[in-house]
Amino acid sequence: MHFFCRCGSKNMTSDVVSPTTKSEKSVSATQQPSSSSRRTSKSNQSPRSSSFVSSVLHASTSTENDNNNSYNKDSWKSSVSSHSSLSSLRNSLPENPHLYDFKEIFTATNKFTNKKHSTSSSSTAWRCVIRGDDVIVFQRKLRRIISENELRERLLVICRSHHSSLIKLKGASMSGSYIYLVYDYVKGLTLSECLTNPKNPSFTILSTWMSRIQVAADLTHGIDYIHNSTGLEKKFIHNHIKSTSIIITESDSLPGSFNVKICHFGTAELCGETDKLSETKFEGTRGYMSPEYQTTGVPSDKSDVYAFGVVILELLSGQEALKYERDSSGNYIRVSVIETVNEAVKGGYLRTWIDRRLKDSYPEEVVEKLVRLAVECLDEDPGKRPDMRWIAGRVSKMYLESDVDVTLMCVCLLGNGNVVDLIGKRIMRLVG
Repeated sequence: MHFFCRCGSKNMTSDVVSPTTKSEKSVSATQQPSSSSRRTSKSNQSPRSSSFVSSVLHASTSTENDNNNSYNKDSWKSSVSSHSSLSSLRNSLPENPHLYDFKEIFTATNKFTNKKHSTSSSSTAWRCVIRGDDVIVFQRKLRRIISENELRERLLVICRSHHSSLIKLKGASMSGSYIYLVYDYVKGLTLSECLTNPKNPSFTILSTWMSRIQVAADLTHGIDYIHNSTGLEKKFIHNHIKSTSIIITESDSLPGSFNVKICHFGTAELCGETDKLSETKFEGTRGYMSPEYQTTGVPSDKSDVYAFGVVILELLSGQEALKYERDSSGNYIRVSVIETVNEAVKGGYLRTWIDRRLKDSYPEEVVEKLVRLAVECLDEDPGKRPDMRWIAGRVSKMYLESDVDVTLMCVCLLGNGNVVDLIGKRIMRLVG
């Protein structure tokens, strides 16, 4: 494995939902509120021992033939012990989502005159305080009008899901043809903001390879959980995966590292976007929509995989998914990150396509593997795209391969010190 390194040293209706009484007050995170703890209980976690570290490092440096084998989901669980035990446990928990009265939303946003937190063609968001919680309220158009009972049933399912990479949905309200989704407020920057800084294009907080591969690993496990591991006997589709829907926050457990928080989990289900029979024209974000989604308007797990592939290309190159630039004649032309990576691969200049702000300090072979994986996710035939469970295994191995190289370099520069402990912390963060 080669390691490049340049070292210098709205209508209101009278039929509103009545608020429910909280069974337990949700805990809002200060630095990063919203997500509950990930994965299995402490009693099921692997011990942080040198033998465990050695065995995982041995697996991560196996031959290419081993890397091409299907990943063992029992060894690399994203977040779930077993569907049966997890389902029974969650069904017994008093997870009562809030059916907010529309008047609460109306009042908390000061009649929707508060400064908008964000806005797009499909949603508007306000940050406010509701029932003592710091939250973000998203206003979206319902693709199909649903009853209060149906909303309650969908919320009961979605709000039982827990993963540290997902921003927690607290509840919802409806008024007319609009739904108001209430999520925990999360302090951080979007991935798009981290990668593109118009005021200082040469700067990014994701300036190291380990920060990028950590983002890729967290994102992968979060989407894998949505598709496969909620333990609720139902597979979800996200349908809003893009760099502006991914929040990057600083890690509490590992200084200098970052965590990923995925926005809008449950939005597709609650807004009727996953329903095949919808009454309104579908909306999507240009640059992230798979060919079949553009044709049918029906999202799937494979359209999520396609959008994930685009985000990984953004993460690797620092480029936007889609932008317009002036050509030599002064005309505007559309530039897609998918087109630029295909040209780089065919032309043999992949190194110059990778974000220059990484300063060539990355494991070349790992980067090439991740590029190939992202391109596989973008296959025009959805049946040929990999599923997120398999992707999660591949990215986990890439993470460990990267950490081995980075750690070895640190040993050479700084001495071995607490290298085993450092690797152990990274591994436990990834798998437990």
